[in-house]
Amino acid sequence: MEFTLPRLAFLLPAAGAVVVYMFLRFVVWAPRTGSTASSVSQHAFWVGIIGWMASSLHGAMHAGQIPPGTDTAPNTPDQLLMVLGWPVAATLVVHAIGQWSYPAPRQPRRHAELSVRRIRDFLPRGLAWTTAVIFAGTTATLAWISGMPGFEAVQAATAPDGGYIRPAQPGRIPGAELAAWLGGALLFLAIGTLLVLWLIAHRRQLETLDADDNRALRTLAMNRLLRTVATVASGLAAVAGNFAMLTPPGVVPSSMFNPAAAANIIVLLVMWRWRHGELPSLAAIDKQREAALPHRIGHPAARLSVSIGAWLGVIAALPLFAGLFLIPALSEAGSWGMPGWVAVIAALILLAIAAGELLTGTNYGSAEAAVDWPRQPVSRGLLGTAITGAALLLLVLVLTAIGQARLYEAPAWPAVAGLTAVVLLAGAAALWTVRRRAIPASGEGTGLDGALRAIAVYRAARTLAAYFVVQAGVLLMMLSHAFTPLFEEPTSFVPQDQPAIMTAGAIIATLGVAIAVTPVRSLLRALPRPAGPRLESTAP
Repeated sequence: MEFTLPRLAFLLPAAGAVVVYMFLRFVVWAPRTGSTASSVSQHAFWVGIIGWMASSLHGAMHAGQIPPGTDTAPNTPDQLLMVLGWPVAATLVVHAIGQWSYPAPRQPRRHAELSVRRIRDFLPRGLAWTTAVIFAGTTATLAWISGMPGFEAVQAATAPDGGYIRPAQPGRIPGAELAAWLGGALLFLAIGTLLVLWLIAHRRQLETLDADDNRALRTLAMNRLLRTVATVASGLAAVAGNFAMLTPPGVVPSSMFNPAAAANIIVLLVMWRWRHGELPSLAAIDKQREAALPHRIGHPAARLSVSIGAWLGVIAALPLFAGLFLIPALSEAGSWGMPGWVAVIAALILLAIAAGELLTGTNYGSAEAAVDWPRQPVSRGLLGTAITGAALLLLVLVLTAIGQARLYEAPAWPAVAGLTAVVLLAGAAALWTVRRRAIPASGEGTGLDGALRAIAVYRAARTLAAYFVVQAGVLLMMLSHAFTPLFEEPTSFVPQDQPAIMTAGAIIATLGVAIAVTPVRSLLRALPRPAGPRLESTAP
């Protein structure tokens, strides 16, 4: 058995691991205050998000199939190792990095507990049993396909007049061979999960958290790990189900329904909705904030700004959720599919920001009031992130254009450039509406006009920065095959997806999502509020 792995098969994932570590360290550690309960909670959240994004088995959906013609699918040992091994390894490594990225103790004296920490002391029992059932179901599915025979692909035959006599039909490798690869990935996932659970249980205590928060943090980390692992395990069963859907030549399939794929979608939705818990100290603060917040923002324009922020999340979530059910159609749309999906979400958010500013100026603005422009509505960090994201998107477009030209396929950059121009126009509209009529500076409205303008500009700049980064990640995942001629000799490559590039794209897209949901609480705290007791919180 011979394996031929790309040159960057390990270099790019290693670079991605370093980026993830630096990002998580940035989230959890603050130079002045150190790690707090709020930063630790955000750290755990992003470990779960990045781990989930890195676990995508999209490249393995056609594993074991032999497509007719010039199409490619992972069916050789080196291809199966890449498409099955990297998502599983990336999931486990991200969660392990999450534990290693916590700051070391800095106090001269350390507090150590004498009790022995065991996995079962922190393990969420209901989720653990659910994950075990999913693993058992996947094992049964692999046993089912192990007895299926393989067969060669059938090429299309045409009549002299150009009509089809026999349509093309894909083949498949022996079921026992694919079951062995999927079983190896499942076993690797199970052993790696146990090791990461052990790491979570035996990680050092965080000195900035009390005993209850430290215990809850371990349970929270195990919760996020098991939810992702359960989704990956059900995804392996879905791959086996796709393999089983292929029928030998001349046999008419009795049904096109894939029960394993349907179960995978159900598991995905259940794991999304599974309660993840919260640190006790933050739960108490959230209850106090919910009780006090409605009385702290007194001006109607300020309340409208807060409501717009909530609606922006809804506007982004609806097309995002709808797109999950349209991924096959988006993939068939080529260069306009997935990039168009990202561009539509960004454009809708920017247009909603513009509509909110128009509504604010119409309802609460006055032509006689003096305009209060914010001094620096966008921080240097966010501005630098937007510029870096735009440069990254441009670099990806250039590299993929070169690769697609060498593959003699239609380039994707014209479509992406056009979509980006539409997003930039929507961003310009959002920034232009910030020049609305000013809110009179009297009573509770003193300083309000400048604060609301700063929030709108920040939201628009944040959306543009997130679009650049997410779009670059999506292109890397969608056009990973275009990097093959950049790394291989022109006479030796076969166009195929590069799992290492896809993993890097998933990580970059996740960082873009992180930018998109960066809160504006620091600006909201600048809104004028009526006199009354203030609630102190360490939340960002």
